[in-house]
Amino acid sequence: MWHIKEHRDIAKQCLKLPLTIVKKYELWKNIVFRHGPEKLKEFPGFHDEKLKGERKGQRSSRLSDQYRVIYKVERDVVTVLVMEITSRKY
Repeated sequence: MWHIKEHRDIAKQCLKLPLTIVKKYELWKNIVFRHGPEKLKEFPGFHDEKLKGERKGQRSSRLSDQYRVIYKVERDVVTVLVMEITSRKY
């Protein structure tokens, strides 16, 4: 099993998001917690990908056409750090 650390602002961000996005994020967390981020590749709807530029070292998964979850994998402690849920500001 994987550990998922969320940035301290994630809970506050979720309060402002549409319910469908929050439910998709909960599904995303469930998949990552049970199987790890590699399993996301089996779900084409998440379109999990590495980011470039200023966000090099981070990854993005689609929660909808508009919203993405930005995260970083710290393999040495088997942790996924969820940094933000953004409306494509990157």
